[in-house]
Amino acid sequence: MGAPSALPLLLLFASCWAPGGANLSQDGYWQEQNLELGTLAPLEEAMSSTVWSSPDMLASQDSQPWTSDETVVAGGTVVLKCQVKDHEDSSLQWSNPAQQTLYFGEKRALRDNRIQLVRSTPHELSISISSVALADEGEYTCSIFTMPVRTAKSLVTVLGIPQKPIITGYKSSLREKDTTTLNCQSSGSKPAAQLTWRKGDQELHGEPTRIQEDPNGKTFTVSSSVTFQVTREDDGADIVCSVNHESLKGADRSTAQRIEVLYTPTAKIRPDPPHPREGQKLLLHCEGRGNPAPQQYLWEKEGSVPPLKMTQESALIFPFLNKSDSGTYGCTATSNMGSYKAYYTLNVNGTYLTHEAKGSDDAPDADTAIINAEGGQSGGDDKKEYFI
Repeated sequence: MGAPSALPLLLLFASCWAPGGANLSQDGYWQEQNLELGTLAPLEEAMSSTVWSSPDMLASQDSQPWTSDETVVAGGTVVLKCQVKDHEDSSLQWSNPAQQTLYFGEKRALRDNRIQLVRSTPHELSISISSVALADEGEYTCSIFTMPVRTAKSLVTVLGIPQKPIITGYKSSLREKDTTTLNCQSSGSKPAAQLTWRKGDQELHGEPTRIQEDPNGKTFTVSSSVTFQVTREDDGADIVCSVNHESLKGADRSTAQRIEVLYTPTAKIRPDPPHPREGQKLLLHCEGRGNPAPQQYLWEKEGSVPPLKMTQESALIFPFLNKSDSGTYGCTATSNMGSYKAYYTLNVNGTYLTHEAKGSDDAPDADTAIINAEGGQSGGDDKKEYFI
């Protein structure tokens, strides 16, 4: 028999990988006999019983196993599946990146309860690894002990789940038109996650995500900051930082920072009832809005001194409405952020009652409004008259 020059090396390799109790058959393949893990076939026995197959048989592609690469989220379960068309009376084996045998056929080789047998047939060996850790990442090998030994590789990629983001930088209430900067950070992602900002439903354009490798050398910490000017409409708004990563599979992972904005008050005067008649009781409500809310209301009537009323209550009361009550009334709403003055013109003229409301121009966004027949408001300076 003319053995090739590489025969001693091949025999040594085959004997080292052969399971205990296995012998080479007369056609050159290992056969299992009462497999016991941890034992190897003696080299002399393997060499004495070896009969080499023909080159055509060695080149058979049907004996080449195949598998696939897998991606799993840390803490999850991954299934490694290896298949072969022609097993040539040999068993399949799975080994980890450290080349430790996990399973040889249906026989467990490594004492790790996370690793379980899923399926073992002459044509397939599937195992599962649960509670996957970042350290489990790497290239796993499926082998079949034909001559020569054939292998297939499965690259297992473990995704690190990013931690819930943390927002810093907000210390206290902001004043209207202040500029503020917030910072967001999330650790533990693999590969590095991306951070985005929004205010309510509005996207905020923050700085590009910064990436830093964690001390473990496997995961990353990402951070971002956003700077914006606040308005009174931002009072009570949530500034949200969200982390985007494939391990989350579309699930939301975000943190919100609610901000408080201090701003000067506004006010408007509302009559109650909306369409009073001469002789009826009338209340003029001064409705103030601001942060903080107005703490004091000052009522005045143009041409009259001193002021009619200064109180924490916002209503001015007319117990019995008559013509002498005609005139323009002003309400000044005051907080520690400033003041706003609203006006209301009341004309009681026999069978006609005319009233007008408008805001002062000593505060931003002052409104001028006319009370219409439906009790709503419409812009303009014309008066509306109501027949009594």
